Amino acid sequence: MALPQKAGLDSPKARQILEGAKDAFLELGYEGTSVDEIVRRARVSKGTLYNYFPDKVSVFVAVVDEECQKHADRVFTVDIADENIEDALRSMAHDFTAFVLSPFAQGIYRVAVAESQRFPEVGRAFYEAGPDLGVRRLTQFLAVAVARGDLAIDDLELAAHQFVELCKADLFIECSLGIRDTFSDADIHRVAEAAVRAFMRAYAP
Repeated sequence: MALPQKAGLDSPKARQILEGAKDAFLELGYEGTSVDEIVRRARVSKGTLYNYFPDKVSVFVAVVDEECQKHADRVFTVDIADENIEDALRSMAHDFTAFVLSPFAQGIYRVAVAESQRFPEVGRAFYEAGPDLGVRRLTQFLAVAVARGDLAIDDLELAAHQFVELCKADLFIECSLGIRDTFSDADIHRVAEAAVRAFMRAYAP
């Protein structure tokens, strides 16, 4: 699904719509969020919303895409030339683990899982803007590392998926199921450091 042009999303009205929609989706879910609810929270008219978005799913896609792009830029944009491979992976592991445990990531993940059977486009939008984007960014990073001789990987995409799953470990499922909702820096450090050690044991040249 095509998103509105980025310039359009930078306008004050579009920002209001996305902020109102994000709060509504996280609180009420996809099905429970109506266009009326979005415009009420955003304090705009329906006409204004439809100037930027053709329908509710387009609003959802834009919310997920914007947040995930922002975090992907921060987590997976590492200049490998400036540091060794373990330090680069460690930085990504810490940032990624912290992000997937954040209220936004957990909330939007629950929405996507809960609604994906009835609204496949919601699950697809979340996957493409979230997990798939992260794996694609990480795959590009790993390709550079392999070309430099820092890693020995035959299947780059599989290795990227494995790294992501190592960073989730026990914390992600506990958070997703509501077993825990707070995590210390030490919790995140434990998982991230173990992820890097395991990944390097598997793929060091």
